[in-house]
This record gives sequence, C-alpha cells and structure tokens, in this order.
Amino acid sequence: MTSDRNALATPTPVPSPAVSPSAAAAGTWTLGDLPVRRVGFGTMRLPQTGGALIEDAVPRDREQAIGVLRRAVELGVNHLDTAAFYFSRLRSANELINRALAGPSGRYPDDLVIATKVGPARDASGAWTDHARTPAALRAQVEENLRQLGRDHLDVVNLRVLGTDSVAERFGALAALRDAGLIRHLGVSNVTPEQLEEARGIAPVVCVQNMYGIGVRPEYAEFVRHCGEQGIAFVPFYSIAAAGREAGTTAAAEPEAILAVAREHGATPAQIRLAWTLHQGPHLLAIPGTGDLGHLAANVAAGALRLTEENLTRLAEAHAPTET
Repeated sequence: MTSDRNALATPTPVPSPAVSPSAAAAGTWTLGDLPVRRVGFGTMRLPQTGGALIEDAVPRDREQAIGVLRRAVELGVNHLDTAAFYFSRLRSANELINRALAGPSGRYPDDLVIATKVGPARDASGAWTDHARTPAALRAQVEENLRQLGRDHLDVVNLRVLGTDSVAERFGALAALRDAGLIRHLGVSNVTPEQLEEARGIAPVVCVQNMYGIGVRPEYAEFVRHCGEQGIAFVPFYSIAAAGREAGTTAAAEPEAILAVAREHGATPAQIRLAWTLHQGPHLLAIPGTGDLGHLAANVAAGALRLTEENLTRLAEAHAPTET
C-alpha cells in the first residue's frame, strides 16, 4: 500500500486570476526517493508548434520555450517529462531544458526531477525508425540524454514499449545502467499489466506512463488501482488531448458532462480533464505540456480544483458510458 508521504495534500481553493497558481496545491508523490509535485510538465510540444511530424511543424521560438520552462519552475513544477526524440528542425526539448534551467553554471534546481524515456528512435527528418532493442542501443540513448541534459545521471528513465512481447532483455539492460550509476530510478511506458510485472521481477519500477484520460482506455481502471496499491506512480499522457492525441481535442468534441462540470467550477474543459486525472488516486501524476504561458498557468491551477462526488459520478459516465 502507499505510504503517508504519498498522501494527497489538503484541498486548496482554485486560485483567482489575480493569484499565481502553485503546483503545490495538488500535493506530492515520491518517485523512489524523489518527491515531486503531482502537476508536472511534459515537453513533447515545446520544440515546435503545429503538426506532430517535423515537416508539418514550425520550430517554436527559443526564448518563448525557455520562458515557459522557467515559469513552470516558478509556479512550483518540479517534475519534467522529456526524451531525446522530442525535437524539431531547430530545437530539442532536452537542449531547451538545459539552457533554461541549468544555464551556464550547469546546476539545475536541487528539487527538480527530470524523467526521460528510451526505446523509440527518430531520424533527422523526424521519421520513426526501429526501436532500440539491444543493450548497446539503449545505452547509447541513455548517454545521448545525459549529453543533451548536461548531467552525469538521469533521475528517471522509462522504457517505452511497442507491442506485447517480452521486456526482460531491454529492461534488464536499463537495470544494469542503474546499477552502474547512470540512472537513479526506472519506469515503463505504454505497457500491459503483464509487462509491468515482468519488469518488476528484474528491478524496482517507480512509475507507469500510459495513455489514459476521460473516455480513453476505461478498461485500465484496475491497472491504475493496482499501480497505486504497489506504490507505483501512474503518469497518463494525452490526459487533456484524449483520443485526439497530438491534434488535441476541440470544444465541439467535448462530452456535455465535461462542459457542465467546467461551467460549475468556472474552469475550462482541459482543467476538468486534468482534475479528473488527479482525482483517480494520489499516485496519479499529470504531465500536461504547452508552449503558452496562459495555458501553463491554467494547467497548474487545475491542480487546486476539487471535484464533488456528483461531479465525479457524472464524469465517470463520460469516461465509461454504461450500456442502455
């Protein structure tokens, strides 16, 4: 079961527009021995705007991206999600993190936790290539993240998986790098419950990063609960975008339940989606990403929303509609 240090913080009122939101409002969780605030920041969108593919996107202005990262930390965010394969023609997420938060001194904030992932690979055009499957290929990806971030170790490395085949060899290779001091903690991403248990038989797993949100994979409910019972963080991606993935969601596509709850709280549908995620258990960590300062503040403020039981019942029906 989870420990007291991983308990949800005391509810805090939603900040008014005149008050800066704080990531502390959502409480904290401990990844291994690393305390993080439950509202974090995902950097996938940071290097570019527009399409998911490099040829369809526009590199984001460097100073804008750096400003968003620094503001996130000012708002109390201390959990960043990144990867060496998050890049555009001119920008990489890791380089932006390094420039914004380490700077010339090379010293990051003491409480900052950077989680990255390995496995997928992209060529210079942005096209996806074969996953790294050998120990040598995975080590090369770990070392590339270290180089880009300017660090001598990585806080958390998630093994990103495609398919349902065994993860033993790949996770074992990362466990060896953890033993060598290059990685502090390990996680898994896009996995089945069976793959999680296989990984746990090799080395401790501090987090599972899978796609999850209102209306997305309601069949994961037991998996999510199981992670909490084992003290493992569940870190959903696309919790705002939902089935829209990289393209996001639109107001016209939002279920009426989300719109109604948003009206009741004076919040946006995106904030309600984030709040619902956090209400699924104290081990749920949100990692919304944006390149917009206004959206960043709204995402952080969502951590202070406290949904009522009536709200949650209504949203549960939107998440997993009952058959009539």
